[in-house]
Amino acid sequence: MNRPQREAAVRQIMERTPPRLPMDLHLDAVRRGSRLLRRRTIALRLLWLLMFAATVAFAVWAVTARPWVEPPSQTTPPLTGW
Repeated sequence: MNRPQREAAVRQIMERTPPRLPMDLHLDAVRRGSRLLRRRTIALRLLWLLMFAATVAFAVWAVTARPWVEPPSQTTPPLTGW
């Protein structure tokens, strides 16, 4: 058989019988898909919560430590009594 004849034979077979799946396969796929979706949703929510907590912790640290303020100079004494 050459290629066009093989393709025609395959098309006839595919058009003649509709694809059939075992009932268990479909139910298992739906169950697994819903489980994966639920796990992914929980993981994303936990990541957002972690990012929010890290942002709040950084903001609290920045307000208390004030890293943008220059520390007082320790090399020269303050000038008083002028």
